[in-house]
Amino acid sequence: MRSASQSVLKGRDTIQIEMPQSLANILIHLVFSTKDRNPWITTPIREELYPYLGGVFRNIECPVIQIGGVADHIHVLHRLSRTITIAQVAEKAKTSTSKWVKTKGCAEFAWQAGYGAFSVSQDDSDAVVRYLQGQEQHHRSVSFQDEMRKLYGDAEVAFDERYMWD
Repeated sequence: MRSASQSVLKGRDTIQIEMPQSLANILIHLVFSTKDRNPWITTPIREELYPYLGGVFRNIECPVIQIGGVADHIHVLHRLSRTITIAQVAEKAKTSTSKWVKTKGCAEFAWQAGYGAFSVSQDDSDAVVRYLQGQEQHHRSVSFQDEMRKLYGDAEVAFDERYMWD
C-alpha cells in the first residue's frame, strides 16, 4: 500500500514525492474586558465559561493553552491557526461567549468593543501560563487599566486612552 506522498512508476522503483506543508506555531495572548468593566463573570459563570470558551477556540482551530481572568475581564493564551486572523478570533470568542452568558441569566452582558493581542514566544509561554493562572492574586493590587497599560507598554504598542475604556 502506498502513502499519499509516494508514487509508483510502472517497472521502476518507488519514488518519494515531497508534499508542501504550511506550518506555524504562533502563540497569542488575547485580553478583553466586559463592557465598562462590569463584574459579570462571577465564579460560577467562570467555571462554565472557560470550558465553553475552550470549545469555541477548538472549533476555529486555535487551541487554548491557558485561560485566566477575573470578574471583569479574560485572558486567553492560544495558538493561532494559519487560516484565521486575530480579529476573527476575538470576534468569534466574544460573540459566542456573549450569547452564552446571556443564556445564564445575565441579559445585559456585553464585552467591550476592543481587545488586546500580544505575541508570545515559545520560550515565554510558561511564564504567561503562570501569569494567567495568578489573575485572582494579581488583581488584588492591580486594576485592569493598569494591567493593560503595562501590557501595551511592554509590547511597545502606542495607544490613546480616550478610546480604551468602553
